[in-house]
Amino acid sequence: MSPDALWASARNILAVRLDNLGDVLMTTPALAALRQGAPQARLSLLGSGAAAALAPHLPLVDEVIPHAASWVAGPDMSPAEERRALGEIMDRNFDAAVIFTVCTQSALPAALFCRLAGIPLRLAHARENPYHLLTHWVRDDEQVADGMRHEVARQLALVRSVGFAPAAEHLVFERHTGDDLAARQRLAAAGGDPGRPWVLVHPGATASSRRYPPERFAAAADRIATRSGCQVVFAGGPGEAALVDAARAAMRGASVSVCGTMSLGELAALIAGAEVLVCNNSGPAHLAAAVGTPVAVLYALTNPQHTPWQVPAAVLFHDVPCRNCLKSTCPQVHHACLLEVTPDAVADAALRLMSLPLADAA
Repeated sequence: MSPDALWASARNILAVRLDNLGDVLMTTPALAALRQGAPQARLSLLGSGAAAALAPHLPLVDEVIPHAASWVAGPDMSPAEERRALGEIMDRNFDAAVIFTVCTQSALPAALFCRLAGIPLRLAHARENPYHLLTHWVRDDEQVADGMRHEVARQLALVRSVGFAPAAEHLVFERHTGDDLAARQRLAAAGGDPGRPWVLVHPGATASSRRYPPERFAAAADRIATRSGCQVVFAGGPGEAALVDAARAAMRGASVSVCGTMSLGELAALIAGAEVLVCNNSGPAHLAAAVGTPVAVLYALTNPQHTPWQVPAAVLFHDVPCRNCLKSTCPQVHHACLLEVTPDAVADAALRLMSLPLADAA
């Protein structure tokens, strides 16, 4: 059988994506291609805790299987736990596995895991010859550099290599009516007005190298509020309260905070209702892309391929010689790729996305 025919005949497919929220969202067009190309198949996603949080909003997959793999950053399983996890995958009798990675990751540990689980078809990008670890592979010659393809395009190219292509390439996140209502209720409980337009500001990011200073978010938010008349709403996870508090304290004008109060679905609903999202390069930027909200993103130049996909966006950075460093903390300490972006530039970008007069016209 040809590779296309082999994969089209699969009835129980495992997709592996063990990264963060944004990475999973950027894989959803490829998951859509798998679903559309093999509609008769059961499609499962082996993912991190972020993937598990997305499970209620991923209609493309039949289940999400949480897995804290030892070969990726994050919580680790003990060897005994990993053996149990391997046994669970074996018991599910998958007949195909697609392993999604960024170009700086090796797919081979996951390929070995899938081989040991007895999955007969295994597809991934690989730099070196994987021999029997993969049955189908796409040679990975990609380097982190300006002009490299977007992460979404990378994963689509992988599944296209065995005959799968989606009808559309947009990110997929299913919103629920209950989340929309709950988000507005939480906004009201925080002192906001659900009937008045809002600008959403999310100052958090997992890596410190990707965080714009909270006082600069504050200055940009003041300018946006003055020119637009919108209320400023801050959001963030439970661990980002200090960032939100610092930004709000630095503002001259009023703001409200729903930090730490919302589920993922409620946050997506709040983003969907916003006039614009202002944030760092983090999961919320990709949520905005998935729900169609314009986003002004403070884009640290750690890597170039994760910009908002197919949504009106302003990607804000200052060019530096150390771009594409891939570091979670700035190795040069200066953070110039973000710190040289002024709050005025952030405000102007957001106002342009809102089709409003710029801050310097006040």
